[in-house]
Amino acid sequence: MRFCCPKILPSRRASFWVGNSNTAETVYAYVDYEPKDNEYLKDVKGCATYTEIKEWIMSEYDLKVSSLYVAQIKDKCGIEKRQNYNIGDNKSRVPKCPPEKEKAIMAAFKHFNMI
Repeated sequence: MRFCCPKILPSRRASFWVGNSNTAETVYAYVDYEPKDNEYLKDVKGCATYTEIKEWIMSEYDLKVSSLYVAQIKDKCGIEKRQNYNIGDNKSRVPKCPPEKEKAIMAAFKHFNMI
């Protein structure tokens, strides 16, 4: 007999089967799993879009931050970014993120569980 159970995600229906293979002897069962607290999320890295981060900062700190600043802080923290195909020719000056906006972006990263 073989027992197989996939990783169960919160609030998801998981299926597992018991049997030698996918034959008539296979038994399927469904389990609804509801965690009691957010302990299961403590090691999960979050992911938020630039828009979500900027909107959260605007609502919490009443600061308007650009995507450039968010990208700079992501680089500083070592957070992976997607490839950017709109790369400049390195002739223009790139502004640095001010410290107060950097603190707000770092708070947003913590809020979205990115760091």
